[in-house]
Amino acid sequence: MKYLLLLIVFAPLLLSAQCDKGTIIASNDIGIVETESGKVRGYIEDGIYTYKGIPYAYAERFMKPGPAKPWEDVRFMGYYGATAPLDLEAIKARGNGAGMFAMKNDWGYPHEDCQSLNIWTPNINDNKKRPVIFWIHGGGYEYGSSHELPFYDGKNLSKKGDVVYVSVNHRLNILGFLDLSQYGEKYKYSANVGLLDLVASLKWVKNSIANFGGDPDNITVFGQSGGGGKITALLNSPVADGLFQQAIVMSGSFAQQYQTPKMAQKVSSKVLKELDIKESKVDEIQKVPYDVLLRAGKRALAAIAEEAKAKGEAFPRLGWGPVADDYFLPYPMFGKEVLKQVDDVNIIIGTTKTEFAVMAAMMTGEDMEATKSALKMRYKDKADTYMEAVRKAYPDTKKASDYMAIDLMFRPGAIRDANKLVKGGHKNTYMYVFTWESPINDGGFKSMHCMELPFVFNNIELGREMTGGGEEAYKLADIVSGAWINFARFGNPSAKGLPTWPKYTKEGATMILDVDSEVKYHFDKELMEIAMPDLMSSY
Repeated sequence: MKYLLLLIVFAPLLLSAQCDKGTIIASNDIGIVETESGKVRGYIEDGIYTYKGIPYAYAERFMKPGPAKPWEDVRFMGYYGATAPLDLEAIKARGNGAGMFAMKNDWGYPHEDCQSLNIWTPNINDNKKRPVIFWIHGGGYEYGSSHELPFYDGKNLSKKGDVVYVSVNHRLNILGFLDLSQYGEKYKYSANVGLLDLVASLKWVKNSIANFGGDPDNITVFGQSGGGGKITALLNSPVADGLFQQAIVMSGSFAQQYQTPKMAQKVSSKVLKELDIKESKVDEIQKVPYDVLLRAGKRALAAIAEEAKAKGEAFPRLGWGPVADDYFLPYPMFGKEVLKQVDDVNIIIGTTKTEFAVMAAMMTGEDMEATKSALKMRYKDKADTYMEAVRKAYPDTKKASDYMAIDLMFRPGAIRDANKLVKGGHKNTYMYVFTWESPINDGGFKSMHCMELPFVFNNIELGREMTGGGEEAYKLADIVSGAWINFARFGNPSAKGLPTWPKYTKEGATMILDVDSEVKYHFDKELMEIAMPDLMSSY
């Protein structure tokens, strides 16, 4: 009888727990929130309030964003908004290799009116001020969206950390970075409108996120690859000053190559010529269909890049991207003006061990002799010294591909930026290298570009094609996501399962994120000095 009574007492609780997991609740009176432009409602999934596709701004082509167009009725925000138009033909040309299997890209539906954001929050009406974690997607400055990869979903991170998670879409490629400023005041801001979209979205969050249970005075921006590059641009821009308190730059140093105004204006002049538009009639570019504009932009970029190469001038390898103009990016990167601006911003900078492992494996495979030959061509008489330095930095090096796959693109830039910050007196800089290697593709993925993302978002289930989804991956995801959450809440990434994470100083403290994480000091200095002597000589 007593067991029956216990069942009667606890049955509602058990039922509630069972129903909460995997359930979706959506109705006309659930999750209504006031925003700058009107009321929105979302839905509840697994106890997390979810809003997708909220407009945060509106902008005409090549124009600075302004407020979103207002609405009167309560808008249901149950699906993602439009993505920035992309070069879909180039995407198709990539084929369906192992990398595509791992990523499961969802390119969404493109439209130039793409300024929207998504929110996941534990509650909207309990008067709590939760840390806000603001995600900026990768894809260089040409591709990507807030939901391109399945593990960008914010539900698990929001639920685990009791945080408000925001992801955002913004203008990309030629629509986001065509500098038309030489053609009149109207186009003064055109060079960086893709970044100005991000500023507009952060201002929207600052003004509205309290209604979604978030703290407008505790915002952490984080992004990977091109997203990391965008974070760095925001850190260096006076236009974004005061809009966030923490920043995490993940594998973003390679994406920090900015066009000079002179070079950017050469590109725009070439675009007009490709479109047969006279400079006096520049406004005609507003009516050019996107696919025509895109192709003209690609031809212009290729021509100017070739011209720059012939003259021995630098040209950004990524093509479209930020322009170092006198408005958005007027200062030298992490120069004295910037250092003063970010003095009170807590910063994490990091990379993965083998960013481009898949491509490296294609070069020599596991043929050690072929690998040694390739290294001798690259490093001449320092090839053996290079291999020794790899083994010193990473004692578990065994395979031939391990030598070819070591990241020498993002890591040097990460060290450069961290050192600039520290030398300039910044007191709250942290560094990491993610070294966990996936078993997928016969171990060929290693710790490739994007590998840390399912772990950061605590979304191993949604990233099994990349991680394998084993117990080890779930365990590490719990640790890594916990570190990102703690950083957002406290400005310090130390977390359960990690040794104490010290600040980055001249001693070079770096957290090695793996199953058995550890702190090392200047662990790959010799390797970087051999592989990147020009870049590292000044450090």
